Amino acid sequence: MKKGQQGFSLIELLIVVCIIGIIASIAIPNLLSSRRAANEASATSSMRTISSAQATYLATVGANSNYGSSAQLFGQQLIDSVLSNAHSPGTTPKAGYLYQTTVVIAVPVSGIPAGYVEGGRPVTFGGVTATGTRNFCVMEDGVIRYGTAAAANVTTSATCTPYTPIR
Repeated sequence: MKKGQQGFSLIELLIVVCIIGIIASIAIPNLLSSRRAANEASATSSMRTISSAQATYLATVGANSNYGSSAQLFGQQLIDSVLSNAHSPGTTPKAGYLYQTTVVIAVPVSGIPAGYVEGGRPVTFGGVTATGTRNFCVMEDGVIRYGTAAAANVTTSATCTPYTPIR
């Protein structure tokens, strides 16, 4: 080296790059896991919002004591446009989840009560880019349930009931 020349050697730079790589390999999986957990927390919050909106709709607007579709809930300003757009056939997910509302119209003559099932599923279920690992559903009882099957949205009470309630 010439007199007065300063700097790092190639070996020193390679050691620093290796240390940064090791730190990144530890931090990135934790970051992805945190993102999935945040998406799932947002999905449960959306389920609570839908459940409250459905109860409000039934008590105030519901014609013949029926629940409302996502478009009707949005029209009554009970849910926001982001949650409304995330409903099927919506193509804009809300925090990595798509939702679907199935409304059961009451038929008093047959003894069929009004009901609804709200299902939420992650856009990407598995792998590194997964937006969530659980499906969620809520019915007229207001209990939010989850399941881990990589399936389409839950659309009936028979498919929502076996799911595990969130405590």
